Amino acid sequence: MRQRGSSMGRYRTPTVLAAASLLLTALCAGQAPAAAPPGRVDIDPVTAEQLDDAITAAMRKADIPGVGVGLWIDGEDPYVRAFGTSDKATGVPIKTDMHTRIGSVTKTFAISAVLQLVDDGKVRLDAPISTYLDGVPGGGKITVRQLADMRSGLYNYTEDPRWQATFKADPQRSWTPQQLLDIAFEHPANFPPGARWEYSNTNTILLGLLVEKVAGQPLHTYLEQNVFEPAGLDSTSMPTGAEIASPFVHGYTNFTPDGATVDASTWNPSWGWAAGAMISTMDDLHAWVPTLVSGKLPDGDRLLEPATQAQRLRMLPTGHADVGYGLGIAELDGWIGHNGELPGYETIAVRLPQARATMVIVVNSDVDGKFGSLSSLIANTVTKIVTPKHVWGLPAAAQPNTVPEPTAPTAPSAPPTPAPSS
Repeated sequence: MRQRGSSMGRYRTPTVLAAASLLLTALCAGQAPAAAPPGRVDIDPVTAEQLDDAITAAMRKADIPGVGVGLWIDGEDPYVRAFGTSDKATGVPIKTDMHTRIGSVTKTFAISAVLQLVDDGKVRLDAPISTYLDGVPGGGKITVRQLADMRSGLYNYTEDPRWQATFKADPQRSWTPQQLLDIAFEHPANFPPGARWEYSNTNTILLGLLVEKVAGQPLHTYLEQNVFEPAGLDSTSMPTGAEIASPFVHGYTNFTPDGATVDASTWNPSWGWAAGAMISTMDDLHAWVPTLVSGKLPDGDRLLEPATQAQRLRMLPTGHADVGYGLGIAELDGWIGHNGELPGYETIAVRLPQARATMVIVVNSDVDGKFGSLSSLIANTVTKIVTPKHVWGLPAAAQPNTVPEPTAPTAPSAPPTPAPSS
């Protein structure tokens, strides 16, 4: 295994506007290429044109400003497209190399840091979190594994109505991980540890602090040294404030006091920290997903030991059909990875191993009309055409809502009135 420097974990994004979840709603149609045999993806010119038409039609229907779609099949020509605008004020088109906020996809990185510490013998998955951190209610019975696979029962702080009101009133506010935990711990646990699956950003905030405590350094520093650099992710970062590198995608949300749609690109994502505050690009996510799913770095070295990677990919039932969740990673009808949503931004970064296919989708809006999760709408549109036996379609009830919204939720990661989520 690669020799790592000092490690620490730290930060993730909120769940009030458009939650960072793994399960997204499905809407939209497309015709699968008749010649594509099972387990194979063919992006020939006819299929590419069909995708172009279907994606732009879905964007018009849902009034989405900009979309980036990448579909890479190992050894074949990729389909990488950008549609629409990155900035509604200037009309600058969206481009595939622009930086974007990735919401709960951050969890895949934070949990990777935890699992590296497991490989180093510094953390045990089945040890109670109280072994490493003080002050967690019931922490003597909640294991590290239960935090990573969303079975702790701890209340999700982004569902707290007072927190949501505070965030709406001041989206530039900076939050510390402990402030977020204090909000969560004001509420009783929703169920005993291990009783069932329930998406909670609180879990990943705790795991970020675990990395920092055990590694002795900030999470963003640990990730830079031990994940981003070894994986060749030059455009991926975990901000310590509201900064975002240029060029960047402007994200639009109506998670505001009066419901008006605004540009949220400079909002402070500290409320998401280890659960959803990260920034990346389509190219970096394309490079990251195969490493995430295989445990192998681009140079052939390992991100995680095989036994640890196998633990990560042990997908347990979530209570929703075709949806499983492992350690900071999900599976939806064969697609493995994660999705993320936060005010103004939605992302999907997944791989279908049997087709040797990686899919990355970026959407710069979480304004929910009647379509629910907009990234899921695009993913459903794409997969109906290219992988008709593995269509992205997340049940609304399965999408982890981080915050109740004024309108009815449509997908686990996107509440009715998009609210911050991770």
